[in-house]
Amino acid sequence: MKWALILGSGTILLSIIGFSLILLGGKWVVDDKGFVFSEATVIQTESGEEVATLYSENRTYVPIDQIPDYVQNAFIAIEDQRFYKHAGVDLISVGRAVFRDLIAFEKVEGASTITQQLVKNLFLTNDKSWMRKTKEVMGAIYLERNMSKNKILEYYLNEIYFGHGVYGIQEASRFYFNKNVQDLTVSEGAMLAAIPKSPTYFSPVNYPENATERRNLVLASMQEMDMINAKEMTSLQGKTLGIEQGNPDKRPWIETYVDLVLKEMEKKFHISRSQVYRGGYTIVTGIDPDIQRIAYERFQMEKYFKGGSTKGMEGAFVLLDQETGAITAALGGRQFERGDLNRVSVKRQPGSVIKPLAVYGPALETGNYTPYSLLVDEKRTYQENYTPENYSDTYEGKVTMYEALVESKNAPAVWLLNEIGIPYVKGYFNGLNISLPDQQLAIALGGLSRGMSPLEMAKAYRTFVHHGQAVEPYAIIQVKKDGEVVGKVEMQENQIFEPQTAWNMTKMLQAVVGEGTGSKGEYSKALAGKTGTTQHPSVSGMNKDIWFAGYTPEYVGAVWMGYDRTDKEHYVKSGSSAPTKLMKDILTDIDQKRSLADEFNRPDNVRELPDPVRLPVVDDLQVDRRFGIFSGVTAELTWTPSEDERVIYRIYEKSGNGSALIGEVEGKGTFEDENIRMLEKKTYYIVPYNPLSKERGQPSNEAVID
Repeated sequence: MKWALILGSGTILLSIIGFSLILLGGKWVVDDKGFVFSEATVIQTESGEEVATLYSENRTYVPIDQIPDYVQNAFIAIEDQRFYKHAGVDLISVGRAVFRDLIAFEKVEGASTITQQLVKNLFLTNDKSWMRKTKEVMGAIYLERNMSKNKILEYYLNEIYFGHGVYGIQEASRFYFNKNVQDLTVSEGAMLAAIPKSPTYFSPVNYPENATERRNLVLASMQEMDMINAKEMTSLQGKTLGIEQGNPDKRPWIETYVDLVLKEMEKKFHISRSQVYRGGYTIVTGIDPDIQRIAYERFQMEKYFKGGSTKGMEGAFVLLDQETGAITAALGGRQFERGDLNRVSVKRQPGSVIKPLAVYGPALETGNYTPYSLLVDEKRTYQENYTPENYSDTYEGKVTMYEALVESKNAPAVWLLNEIGIPYVKGYFNGLNISLPDQQLAIALGGLSRGMSPLEMAKAYRTFVHHGQAVEPYAIIQVKKDGEVVGKVEMQENQIFEPQTAWNMTKMLQAVVGEGTGSKGEYSKALAGKTGTTQHPSVSGMNKDIWFAGYTPEYVGAVWMGYDRTDKEHYVKSGSSAPTKLMKDILTDIDQKRSLADEFNRPDNVRELPDPVRLPVVDDLQVDRRFGIFSGVTAELTWTPSEDERVIYRIYEKSGNGSALIGEVEGKGTFEDENIRMLEKKTYYIVPYNPLSKERGQPSNEAVID
């Protein structure tokens, strides 16, 4: 009797302790962080168009009030009919499992309530080991004591796995029925409720017969609980599954831009790649999907990449909104996949495309040079035995800056850099936040130790179209989380060049495109730009990198082409015409959608740059003696003048002691020498003169009056 009393008292005490542990131990099982579900991040345009979705688990969280009651009922009917009556566990069905955990130390398998399933999925592993069921019970009771039924059901419906990489009721609705959860029918809701028990076996995509049988069981359970009537059940069970998957939206054209976004999220906003994939952010970007597609489609065309020595010739492209500096489109390669080498940010030797930035822009800033200043065009040897050569290996002695840039002459560029000084030029690159450690005159021709990336090139060229100002290019405009802005771009314009310099460079670079090295290809609207090539170090006469960088009134961009490897088997046979044509064709496609501007608008308080004066060759000079009643004897010189009335003609009289300037006229083809006697013999010639560059033309033929 005494031992029976002791045993009974002990049993009661253990039961009280065990029950207390179950009631209180749930706090140890449940971690509030578990309710922060992995949610998909959306990348969208500034206007709200969704262009990409990033996720580790494809889930979009929806509140319970957006889930129809009949969808909620379907899950309750098949998973937990006493959901609104129990306190987290069904004590009758769970009692045996708890006993085995505590007494038999057996692995158990038992039915679970919705609350228990939620605890298991969020806080416990799928390992059916000792004490797992007990923890599940403790966690379920804790949740029921601290959370409403609606909230538990909301978490459950957003957490469960529906197969095919889909998590949560909203993405399941989209995946299987191509609609949002609030638009589901009763039959569709029942179909989704049928899946979680075994997402593979009951997949309506792979095993429609299994899925149909399971859906009908859900409908029968709903009828059993008076959620639908018998007639409705029969009607719904006779329906097909109605699966309507949206077409898989493969978007290879977006991959480069997504890569830039991920890197920018980490660098600027300190949000890691894994956080982006799990965090449910909305990332508003500067992308223009139409332009991104246009560029991608052009990059797939082999005709632009035929100049390579072998297969695998690559390219990169970037386009900025010149007004804001936002990245409008970007391609890091022809077949770029996320995680590949993103060539938009890879530094390459720029060749002559750097001349406006490293030579001519800074030279104009000194105030000592104008676009029509004469530069030395001679083959010279500088320090360290550096002898730059023009492409044609011909030299004119002197040329204007305008001509040197349009014709991409090397000798004048190096001479001018030597005059203004490398330290002076490097100050401009510092302002652009572009590293330039080099100290040699080869900078003028793009001979850099580190090179420049297409993105850096576009950033630098933007200064010419945007009044001399630079801004760091960006993909991300703002980042939102749960509707709140958690980060946004901070733009800071930096004045690099004076607006007058920028305008003068634009006018010269327009000439490069119109009549110079950038004239290949067709584009009918306003465009300014520069080409560039770099010689291959191992294959004579071949190129390593070919470039075009330029801008319209709306956009500024750069194209690079070449190989990732530099060896005797990988070289470029074509010149800069390929990237030039590619850029112009992309712009032409954009123009068909956007109607780009016909001309650049000169800013206020900026002087117009006159068109260059082209000095004519005069070879038809004639002279006649004229007699006048009042004027007496005169010598009348005539010739065919240039259509450009700005040309000045200087008239010289030749004598035994040399030549003497006797007069000049502007824009005319006649001159009268009144200082002549009746039978005096004289010899004349004229020399055209450029008032902009102060350049003398070739002397004309000689004309003699007897």
